Amino acid sequence: MAATTVDDALASFREMMATDGYLLTWSDVGEGKAVVKISATEGACEDCLVPLPVMTNIMAKALGPTDYELDHVELPPGATH
Repeated sequence: MAATTVDDALASFREMMATDGYLLTWSDVGEGKAVVKISATEGACEDCLVPLPVMTNIMAKALGPTDYELDHVELPPGATH
């Protein structure tokens, strides 16, 4: 059985982040590692972002059923968390 794709693993988070005005993307940085990037769109809810350590934990768990492991999470510039 094939592993869950990263897009499928992150789909529900992508939808949730979009509701708060954020775009969630990921990139393959090699050696089975992925970087998750969260970008603010116009009117994004600044208070809706969880602190980086919490987001890192959430994304690492989300990638569990995939062939990737989380390298790191990038929050928008100026994120206060």
